[in-house]
Amino acid sequence: MSKGKSTDIQILDVKIDFEPVSFRAPLKFGGRVVDHTYLINAAVKVETRNGHHATGYGSMPVGNVWAWPSEAVEPAQTEMAMKAYAEKFGELFSSYPEYAHPVEIQFNVGAEFFHQAKKVADKVGVSETLPPLAQLVATSAIDAALHDAYGRVHKTNSFNLLSAEYCNQDLSNFLDEQFAGEYLDQYTLRQPTATLPLYHLVGAMDPLTDGDVTDRPDDGLPVTLTEWVAADGLTHLKIKLSGDDLQWDIDRVLATEKVVAAAQAARGCTEWFYSCDFNEKCESADYVIEFLKKVKSASEAAYDRIQYIEQPTSRDLEAASAAKMHKVAELKPVVIDEALVDYEALLKCRELGYSGVALKACKGITESLFAAAAAQKFGMFLCVQDLTCPGGSFLQSCSLAARIPGITAIEGNARQYCPGPNARWAKRYPDMFKITSGTVGTGKLSESGLGFHLPEWTITGLGEELEESASSTQTSEKFKKVVREES
Repeated sequence: MSKGKSTDIQILDVKIDFEPVSFRAPLKFGGRVVDHTYLINAAVKVETRNGHHATGYGSMPVGNVWAWPSEAVEPAQTEMAMKAYAEKFGELFSSYPEYAHPVEIQFNVGAEFFHQAKKVADKVGVSETLPPLAQLVATSAIDAALHDAYGRVHKTNSFNLLSAEYCNQDLSNFLDEQFAGEYLDQYTLRQPTATLPLYHLVGAMDPLTDGDVTDRPDDGLPVTLTEWVAADGLTHLKIKLSGDDLQWDIDRVLATEKVVAAAQAARGCTEWFYSCDFNEKCESADYVIEFLKKVKSASEAAYDRIQYIEQPTSRDLEAASAAKMHKVAELKPVVIDEALVDYEALLKCRELGYSGVALKACKGITESLFAAAAAQKFGMFLCVQDLTCPGGSFLQSCSLAARIPGITAIEGNARQYCPGPNARWAKRYPDMFKITSGTVGTGKLSESGLGFHLPEWTITGLGEELEESASSTQTSEKFKKVVREES
C-alpha cells in the first residue's frame, strides 16, 4: 500500500444495536416462513488525518433464514450467531489501526471473516460455522456505516469518493489483473438515477385476489395483488416459486398473469415484467427449461414478460452436481444471487453459464461495488434485490442501485411485509416510500455519505455513545489485542 491519502480515515469506534421488527404478513421462501426479524444497526465514528470527525450509520436485517438455511441448526440459533458475529466485528472494526479508504479497511478486516466465523460459532455453541453469506450479511451494516461516515466527514456523496484521488489501491488489488489501473469511479455514476422501477414480491403465500384472503391486517395497506397493482401502479413483479413442484410453479405464473393483466387493463397499462425466483430449490437446469417451455406454451405473453431467472439451483458451486446454466441463459438471463459471495464465486458462476448478477446491499456496499464492476466489465445483466429491507436498509439498497449503470429495477418488499420502520424515514424521503407509477424516486439520494440523512436518528444510544469513543492512539494496540486473543 502507498503512504496513504490526506483523505484517509481511521475508525475510532463502532456501536451495534439490534432493533426487533414484526411482520404484518408472513413471508415464505426456501421452505421456511418468516414473521419477524431484527435490524442490525451500526454507527461508526471516524477521524481524518487532520482531526475531523464524523459518524456514519448503517442498517440491515439479520436475514438468517436466507443467509444460513441450515438443516442442522435452528433459525433461532443462526439468528443468535449472526448477531454475535456482528458484535464481534463491531469490536474488530473499531480497533483497526490504519488510516485508509473504506474499501481498503473493509477488505483488510474481511481477512478475519472466516477465522472469526468458527470462533463465534464455538463461543455461542452452534454446531456449524457461519457460512460466507451469513458473514457478509452480519457485517454489512458496519460496512455501510463506514462508507457513510467517509462521505459525511468529507461532506460529499460516498459514491463520488471512489477514484484514484481517494483510493490508495486500484481494483487489481481486490479482483485481478484485468482491472489494473481501474477504480470504482469507472463503474459508478456521479449522480443518482432519477427513478428506478420497483420489483414487487408475489410471495408463495400472498393472496392474488379477494378469494385468497384469509386474514386482512387492519392497517389500511393493500393485501391482494390486485390491490397492490392499483395502489402503486406496479410494472415489475417478482414471483416466488417452489422449485420442486413443476405444475404448481407453472400454475402460479399463469394465475399471476391473469390477475395482473386484468389489473393493468383497468388502469390502462400495457407493459409490465416478471422475474422468477425458485430459491435454489430446482434440482437441475432441465427443471427451469421445462418450466419456461410450458409457461410459453400456455401463455406466450407471460413468458415474454419474464425479465430474468434468479439463481434456481443450489448455492454450492463446488459440488460435483453444480448445475450448468448455459441452456437456460439462451432463453432468459440467469442471475447469480445466493452463491455470489466474492469475486471468485462470480468467475465460477460465469463458467457455469450464469449471465447476470443480482447485487444486494446486505452483502456489503464494498462487495457489491466489486461485483458491479466485474459484471459491467463482463457484459452481464444487472439488477438489485433486497433482503426485505425496511427503513434505512432500504435506502442503502436504493442508493447503491441508483449509482450503478444498467440497473434494470430494484426490489423493495418491506413495505408489504414489515413497513413499521419506514415511518420515521418516509417523512423526509416520501418519494422512496410512496410508490407511484411503479417507481422509486432515487434521484433524491444525493446527500453526503450514502445519500440520505436522518437528523433525528432514533437508534437508541448509538449516536450518544460514540461521543465518548476511543481515541486514535488507542486503536492500534486494541486491534492487535483482539486478533491475538482470538488466534
